[in-house]
Amino acid sequence: MELTLLGGFAITLVVILLATPHFIKYLKKISFQQTASEYSLEEYKKKNDTPIMGGVLFILVPIIVTLCLMPESLQEKDSVIVMLSLLSYGAIGFLDDYLIAVKKDNKGLRPKVKMLLQLIVAVVMFYLYRENLSLNLYLPFSQHNWYLGNGYLVLAMLMYAGSSNAVNLTDGMDGLASGCTILALIPFLIISFINQRAGIAVFIGCLIAGLLGYLYYNKKPARIFMGDTGSLALGGTLASLAMVMSKEIALIFIGGIFVIETLCVMIQIGSVKIRHKKVFPYTPIHYAFVIKGMGEKQVVHMFWLAEAIFAIVGFFVGLR
Repeated sequence: MELTLLGGFAITLVVILLATPHFIKYLKKISFQQTASEYSLEEYKKKNDTPIMGGVLFILVPIIVTLCLMPESLQEKDSVIVMLSLLSYGAIGFLDDYLIAVKKDNKGLRPKVKMLLQLIVAVVMFYLYRENLSLNLYLPFSQHNWYLGNGYLVLAMLMYAGSSNAVNLTDGMDGLASGCTILALIPFLIISFINQRAGIAVFIGCLIAGLLGYLYYNKKPARIFMGDTGSLALGGTLASLAMVMSKEIALIFIGGIFVIETLCVMIQIGSVKIRHKKVFPYTPIHYAFVIKGMGEKQVVHMFWLAEAIFAIVGFFVGLR
């Protein structure tokens, strides 16, 4: 497994690094470029000409490399579910990005339609994997398990929809979401390696390599954005890993930055609706630090550091 993991990592990284410049040129040629939201800070509206859909490469290449090096992973239901989650949520994001690129506005899919599609995929993934699930919620650092039965479906829907939207909210600065996702994937990689779950371990290794290659072109100043294609796919993948590895509670810690980003948005919306006052200068919260005078790189690096700490804590929670 070790050699396959290292080989998959190396191959994926090289392919992404070599293919991305050509993909950027192609996206510019067909005018699939960013259209900033009217609510974006003025500084970020200047990034309108940056190509989107960068997620296409780090979705497809890791899957292809994994299947070429480990075709037997198709016989492992957990690996199949994780790869299907990446593809399915990537497809929802692709449709959203496609509409944005074609219509040249930032609306894309209607929020209700997007959420409905996310929930439908979550339900499908749950039923595809249901026979392999214990339907228990394992409580870390205790001997107690909470049997959810069919109630696990609700948890799966919350994990998938919550995680995919959380990564999407975090994807607002050059290198922010990709860097945080790399750090969030590392605990899952180590745990799967420890438990000898070869298919998942190799796939995660390939996905991390794909994100590292993408990050090379996404760091400030970004030459390409992952778009909803990438952010929804990555969030869905984190949720699927938590489900198939029974790390549901650990996911909250492992994806700490994504959780904070989401909670801040929810608090802000609730406060504005109820109190007609803002709690934060701006949400998603990473923009608030820019408003307070921090540079984009400084904010990104600060969030990476925070996510690294969350990932370490989540790793130990996941070990139980």
